[in-house]
Amino acid sequence: MKTKFAPLLAALTLLSVTAACGGGSDDDASTETNEKVALTYWSWAPNMDKVVAAWNAKNPNIQVTVNKQDGGDPAVTKLLTAIKAGSGAPDIMQAEYQKIPTLVSSDAIADIAGEAGSLKDNFPEGAWNSVTLGSEAVYGVPQDSGPLMFFYRADVFEKNGLQAPKTWDDYAAAAEKIHQANPKQYLGTFSATDAGLFAGLAQQAGASWWGVNGDSWSVNINDAATQKVASYWGGLVERGVIDNKPMYTPEWNTALNDGTQVGWVSAVWAPGVLEAGAKDTKGKWKAAPMPQWDAASPATGNWGGSATSVTTQSKHKKQAAQFVAWLNSDPEALKLLATTANVYPAATDATSVLTAPPAFFADQADFYTIAADAAKATKPFTYGPNVNVAYSAFNDAFGKAAESKKAAAFTSSLATMQQTTVDDMKNSGFTVAG
Repeated sequence: MKTKFAPLLAALTLLSVTAACGGGSDDDASTETNEKVALTYWSWAPNMDKVVAAWNAKNPNIQVTVNKQDGGDPAVTKLLTAIKAGSGAPDIMQAEYQKIPTLVSSDAIADIAGEAGSLKDNFPEGAWNSVTLGSEAVYGVPQDSGPLMFFYRADVFEKNGLQAPKTWDDYAAAAEKIHQANPKQYLGTFSATDAGLFAGLAQQAGASWWGVNGDSWSVNINDAATQKVASYWGGLVERGVIDNKPMYTPEWNTALNDGTQVGWVSAVWAPGVLEAGAKDTKGKWKAAPMPQWDAASPATGNWGGSATSVTTQSKHKKQAAQFVAWLNSDPEALKLLATTANVYPAATDATSVLTAPPAFFADQADFYTIAADAAKATKPFTYGPNVNVAYSAFNDAFGKAAESKKAAAFTSSLATMQQTTVDDMKNSGFTVAG
């Protein structure tokens, strides 16, 4: 399986799966004869069937049926099982960005560069890079994204004479002032169970943990940019000015709701989480751009998001690609994604359909303007074929570091992540440089 990568990586196309689609002559025939085509679409986004209904109403010869899935990892496992068995895969698959390299290396999703046309210009560079892996191939169309933003209790900041932090130095100073004024309050927490957030923070600093060098992969988790991020957060934890507890726990939800957690580095989708877990604080939060390492060169990272891909078992690649393009670039579809499926569309012009702020931030009219600026400033980041291994190594190493409350343990954890990731790739048959 891995040997397919070598000659194609050299040409920066990674993997060609057109032949595996079995779709060339079938697509031409169904287009010429107006044969009705039935496509299946696996997705876990809420109400996606209602979004797809708009397509079906206008495209009687290309009908799409949504099969609701349990989520990212279970759906990927199910798809890979079908690919290995040779049957049972859908035509179209919602795929998290970090899973795309795994799906490509498993010959599970198709290159639709020939069918995608000029869609590249519809998306921020960072989102488009996630579906190309830095190559000329296109392994899906960006559907939703999670640009990082900063959320804070405006009333607490006002009480302490603080403005939203423009830099990470400002954030550290605000965290210290708030905690000194009220030892029960923290501006944030370092969560050792959320590798996706940490990857986004490293991305903002300029890291890209995987890359393609000729006919091999590179792994750069223990690079200078990620070291800077680990040292920064380790220092805050060691000084005790932020908390070191995991997020998404009953304790964390309570802290958000009772005012002992008064800030959150999160993503554009945070309002839904806050509305569910901190409902008593509605009207007290504000959204702001991410604090910056260099205020003169704004940048951010990504936490979450997914693409819509065509699988290699689809016999109707052309029609599937047409639907995928509509779903993620047509104004009607973008509005439905935002208002019905409750996702933040990855398309650059998503703000044109997001005319009102989220209910939890009803008083902040510029919410989606901030989000759009963040999406445009998202730096490119290439994921590798064993993200799950790297993230598991993060949980183990940084879990111990967070408990120790020693900054040195944070930075040394990166060497562990690096070695674990490289060893796994080599054991799996990938060529890794260095």
